[in-house]
Amino acid sequence: MSGDADAIVVAGILALLYRITPTAVSHGPAGTATRNYLAEDREGGRWFVKAYPPGTDVAEERQALALGETARRAGVPVPAVRRTVSGDVIASAAGLSVSVAQYIADAQTAEGGLCGGRWAAVGEAVGRMHRVLASHPAGPPRPVAARAVCDVARAGRRLEELLARWEAAPPSPGGFAAWCTHTAEQRRAALPEVAARLEKLPATLMTQVVHGDLASPNLLLRGEAVAAVIDFRPPGHRSAAWELGRIVLDPRTVLARPDEWIPGLARAVGAYRAANPQLPAEDLLAVPRVAAGYLACSVYPLSEPLNDPASVTPALEAYGRARHEATGVLWERLDEAEEVLHDVLR
Repeated sequence: MSGDADAIVVAGILALLYRITPTAVSHGPAGTATRNYLAEDREGGRWFVKAYPPGTDVAEERQALALGETARRAGVPVPAVRRTVSGDVIASAAGLSVSVAQYIADAQTAEGGLCGGRWAAVGEAVGRMHRVLASHPAGPPRPVAARAVCDVARAGRRLEELLARWEAAPPSPGGFAAWCTHTAEQRRAALPEVAARLEKLPATLMTQVVHGDLASPNLLLRGEAVAAVIDFRPPGHRSAAWELGRIVLDPRTVLARPDEWIPGLARAVGAYRAANPQLPAEDLLAVPRVAAGYLACSVYPLSEPLNDPASVTPALEAYGRARHEATGVLWERLDEAEEVLHDVLR
């Protein structure tokens, strides 16, 4: 049993409120805002325990867990949530709130990138998820202006604010913060060209209830299959094309698979369309342009050295540089990617 004070509290909560008698509680994979633990019970069962920080909106987290359960009932591979003895999905005691879910063994996050049969498997899983979430009580799919999905004006304001902050507190030369400043300047200068490229998007794109945070750490793979989709956010409308592109055109995949990402994207989009024929073809055709535009309009992680210096790790630095490089690759090969998608979507 870990000597961590919270781990001891977690063990007590499991025994008292979940009727799980843990024989071991250890630290699990790091979360963005949560502390995660792995627990093993007397029968050999393994559980993933998420401990929420103080101030967390527990009601919103309940909605997020419920959204995942909705997808699970439709066949999307989402870990089963363990309920407390009173039927709740979140338990609170001794100043700590936790949720408990089935542990997914022998799986890897998608941070290593997509390849082979993974493209189609991921496209099918996301399509199935979007198909079922389209009927969520939070509201049906609805169109929004494409400029709201990739908001160049907002990006300009945020970059101006960020550069003003860097000017007030100049970074030391040569480090990641200096790279962030230089990259923010480049990104601001490129916005007129980005805006011109985004003019070729459809006037509107469909939004609907989506996962909300479908980044590579939240997609677990086992071989060429999707093992689990995790860490849903509360129900909210976002562009379905944006969410699909975010996961299948992850910067690390684009850079690691220079000869594969375009045919891989085609396989993912084809599998998505087979699973969710309701999304208009023009939205699917827009996936690579939206992905490139969204990256070009983002200030993450350029703002992290100022907003959260403790979060700046070598892994974050590498990811930030990969995002920037992948944006250029996506723009450079955009016509080719769209031509291939045209053939898929005929």
